[in-house]
Amino acid sequence: MKGLGELERSIMDIIWAQSSPVTAREVGRLIADRDLAPTTVMTVLDRLTRKGFLVRTRSGRAWRYEPAESRDAYVAELMLEALDMTGDRSAALTRFAQAVSGSEAEILLRALSELEDE
Repeated sequence: MKGLGELERSIMDIIWAQSSPVTAREVGRLIADRDLAPTTVMTVLDRLTRKGFLVRTRSGRAWRYEPAESRDAYVAELMLEALDMTGDRSAALTRFAQAVSGSEAEILLRALSELEDE
C-alpha cells in the first residue's frame, strides 16, 4: 500500500469523518482551510481512487466517494509495512510493546487472547 501525501491525507481525513459517500464539491467545501481549485480536489480524489484508498460510484452527473477501508485498517497496514522494513521482527515488536502505555498493552493482550480462542 502506498503512502499518502499531505493533501491526500487531509482529504482522506475528511472522507473518513463522513457517515456517507461525498462528492468532490462537498470535499472542497469541507477542506475550506485550503484554497484549492475544484479541479485539484477532483484530481486528488481520482488519484486516491486509482491507489485503492477510495471507491467511487456514480450519482447523477457526479461521483460519490467513500473509503475503501477504515482509517484503522489503513493505520494497521502502515504498521505492518513498517514491521516488514526491519530485519528482526521480534526485536521491533518487543520495542513496540515496551513503548505502548499500560492500557494499550491490555488492549493488545486482549486482542491476542481473542485470536488464540478462535
